[in-house]
Amino acid sequence: MSETNPAATAPMAADAAPHRYTAAMAAEIEARWQDFWDAEGTYDAPNPKGDLAGDPELAARPKKFIMDMFPYPSGAGLHVGHPLGYIATDVFARFQRMTGHNVLHTLGFDAFGLPAEQYAVQTGTHPRVSTEANMKNMQGQLRRLGLGHDKRRSFATIDPEYYKWTQWIFLQIFNSWYDDEAKKARPIADLVAQFESGERAVPGGRAWGELTEGERADVLGEYRLAYASDAPVNWCPGLGTVLANEEVTADGRSERGNFPVFKSKLRQWNMRITAYADRLLEDLDQLDWPEAIKLQQRNWIGRSEGARVDFPIDGEHVTVFTTRPDTLFGATYMVLAPEHPLVEKFTPAAWPEGTHDAWTGGHATPIEAVAAYRAQAASKSDVERQAEAKDKTGVFIGAYATNPVNGERVPVFIADYVLMGYGTGAIMAVPAHDTRDFEFARAFELPIRCVVEPTDGRGTDTSTWDEAFASYDAKIVNSSGADVSLDGLPVVEAKARITEWLERTGSGRGTVNFRLRDWLFSRQRYWGEPFPIVYDEDGIAHALPESMLPLELPEVEDYSPRTFDPDDADTRPETPLSRNEDWVNVTLDLGDGPKKYRRETNTMPNWAGSCWYELRYLDPHNSEQLVDPEIEQYWMGPREGQPHGGVDLYVGGAEHAVLHLLYARFWSKVLFDLGHVSSAEPFHKLFNQGMIQAYVYRDARGIAVPAAEVEERDGAYYYQGEKVSRLLGKMGKSLKNAVTPDEICAEYGADTLRLYEMAMGPLDVSRPWDTRAVVGQFRLLQRLWRNIVDEATGDVTVVDAEPDEGTLRALHKAVDGVRQDLEAMRFNTAIAKVTELNNHLTKVGGPVPRTVAERLVLMVAPLAPHVAEELWRKLGHTDSVVHQDFPVADPAYVVDETVTCVVQIKGKVKARLEVAPSISEEDLEKTALADEKVVAALGGAGIRKVIVRAPKLVNIVPA
Repeated sequence: MSETNPAATAPMAADAAPHRYTAAMAAEIEARWQDFWDAEGTYDAPNPKGDLAGDPELAARPKKFIMDMFPYPSGAGLHVGHPLGYIATDVFARFQRMTGHNVLHTLGFDAFGLPAEQYAVQTGTHPRVSTEANMKNMQGQLRRLGLGHDKRRSFATIDPEYYKWTQWIFLQIFNSWYDDEAKKARPIADLVAQFESGERAVPGGRAWGELTEGERADVLGEYRLAYASDAPVNWCPGLGTVLANEEVTADGRSERGNFPVFKSKLRQWNMRITAYADRLLEDLDQLDWPEAIKLQQRNWIGRSEGARVDFPIDGEHVTVFTTRPDTLFGATYMVLAPEHPLVEKFTPAAWPEGTHDAWTGGHATPIEAVAAYRAQAASKSDVERQAEAKDKTGVFIGAYATNPVNGERVPVFIADYVLMGYGTGAIMAVPAHDTRDFEFARAFELPIRCVVEPTDGRGTDTSTWDEAFASYDAKIVNSSGADVSLDGLPVVEAKARITEWLERTGSGRGTVNFRLRDWLFSRQRYWGEPFPIVYDEDGIAHALPESMLPLELPEVEDYSPRTFDPDDADTRPETPLSRNEDWVNVTLDLGDGPKKYRRETNTMPNWAGSCWYELRYLDPHNSEQLVDPEIEQYWMGPREGQPHGGVDLYVGGAEHAVLHLLYARFWSKVLFDLGHVSSAEPFHKLFNQGMIQAYVYRDARGIAVPAAEVEERDGAYYYQGEKVSRLLGKMGKSLKNAVTPDEICAEYGADTLRLYEMAMGPLDVSRPWDTRAVVGQFRLLQRLWRNIVDEATGDVTVVDAEPDEGTLRALHKAVDGVRQDLEAMRFNTAIAKVTELNNHLTKVGGPVPRTVAERLVLMVAPLAPHVAEELWRKLGHTDSVVHQDFPVADPAYVVDETVTCVVQIKGKVKARLEVAPSISEEDLEKTALADEKVVAALGGAGIRKVIVRAPKLVNIVPA
């Protein structure tokens, strides 16, 4: 909304105050000190090799590695909401330096991804050109904020010298397998050696030496942590690419572009993250993360215990996973996911005799019914398919399975409420005790058999039931067979007995299942890391040797993948790289002579580069290895309180809980298992900052109007004379409510912006932006300046005199409070305490004692570093304020001399006593009972009880 510049409305005329702190002065001071810090390398963090080796005092300091989540270099640049976390980590990092830590704090750019590619498609500008221009703009904006980053360590994921190592890590994962016995990743060569020696049986029973090269590749593909497979994927014709589950919205559309997404089977690269499901769960307990984020990861991984049960069909079997094997006698039909690979195999050409009309979907043959239903299911998202309120749909495939526990034939259906991505993609349906199965059984006239005795009095006759009965606190009934009986057993005991029976008879086994699926790692895009994989003439995948890395992106004329009619699910992707035949088809010598190969034409997802970037910050110019082990151990290795190592503080948004954070943890564990790093976790402490919101103003059509041009009159809001609505929401260019940091820096200075963003409220809480309120922090800096500098002459006005006791107490209370607040990242309350001390000095009047002024400047330094550096130099110091010791409070002045104790009789206040804060309960009781007002109020009455809460309360209960 419109306003005037308060910096120009000074109470003292400008010519009478040439040295007053103004926006112009702030701009000059800030630019000068930013240049100085860059030239001096003020924020350069020494590594254990080199600088630290020659400086024992520096080497003895504790380290602190502080990180922000990777920014993406948007063409729109930053608005004031973006720097919230960056300013917070900068304040914290500066405080840590001043409390004796060797601090590593830097920032790079996560620069691969769809936005730059889409811009390239629209304009013909190469993605690198637009991305580098965006990075340059953002670097200028961030520098203006005075962020204390070690610029030597900055990089972008699009730098070939960076993505060389992203490709190298991919190859480590490709050339590894997960040893379930050792519970860790091992080189694939170890697995080959086991097959060759016979220590491990080759699947299928043949000897390793009898297999062809292609057969061996297929066997190893079932073990590799990075593998290609034909699997159901989320195909988005409108974008021309496949998407990870996390990139599809709840209504089955692409998160980017809002196009329909379909299930389709394509050959794609995957990461076997599921091998690490248990460790990803267990190690969460050792991380200092918000419980809400831990819960999201636990739910996403979705561990559940149960059993796998084999249901025979036509001489083969379908395996189901169930958490309730105790209800096996109640399974009256089976359901497969429409995408299940065995559906076609078990679907006959004609309907079996006696097939119910309701089961066929109105189709003449099972093949027609299955094809039609699959097409219908492919157009729905997983969330839509599992919606509880929707009508249950499905179709009989024309086959019957056998319930292993009682030999009954049960019909096999496909239905969209069963997902291929969970369990085995097949369920045994127990309609009496599962809501969805119950509704499906009623819709298709299927048997409903009660096997868990209801405790609500409804009885076991399911024909009278209106809903399923589900309980873990009930007895099993109707569950006896020839060689096993569960009748009368409670659920837990019944589960154990039936699981033992399944294993004894070879019909199944107890197992653990996870909701987590393997990570889809292919994208049909140009602007991403090329896979370091080539295929020979037989289609066998080969890893490029390290000497051929980085495999750089080629130049192409057309950056866009081929897109299709968004509603055409039958299309298939065509990648931009596939059109560059000279790059795709190559002759290489991979160790056995020159041969023709074809390169992989998919690229890695944008998550790849951010899976390991914390390691590159440690050793950014190492061209020989991923990271020097000694350097990695120093900054990220395990230590007391951090058993898995990791970054000391990682700040970013909560929206990355099950994407970036889970993927990065997986990569860290693989690298740890293979001995490349000492840290099994990437980020020890995680802090989620809130969001800076802004008011969105909309006209009668619902169109956003420029917020800066809206006027408020009598509690209503008007744009160009027309009334508009106001609603608090996100800040952004499209909502016409974005405020750039450049605007605020020009009007008030960067230090004011920093203070305002930190003072708006607790860091982890969202808060509304109000440009009119920024002036409050600007005036704080003006008062600070006036307390030290004469606005008329520019001379320092502090005096070498001892402060009075009141000022001493105000100073040390502020030092104690600000120190505690900065350590706990309570920046808003730290600023409040600085303000309180500064106001005290203003109120006392007269020259400020030097000892007080210097400590005040040191407290301000992490929050408003430019003005603090300027005042520190004006106070006569020659060393940068950045590396000064943060002041320490004298405990004698922190504790109040006295506190007020309230004395109550029958709950009513009768006296107030001034007592020492450390007074004992015994002494406080004696003092209260001796007080003349208390004696008079008691009037000689006896005392039944005295309740003492030293030092603030005494409650007397008369007899």
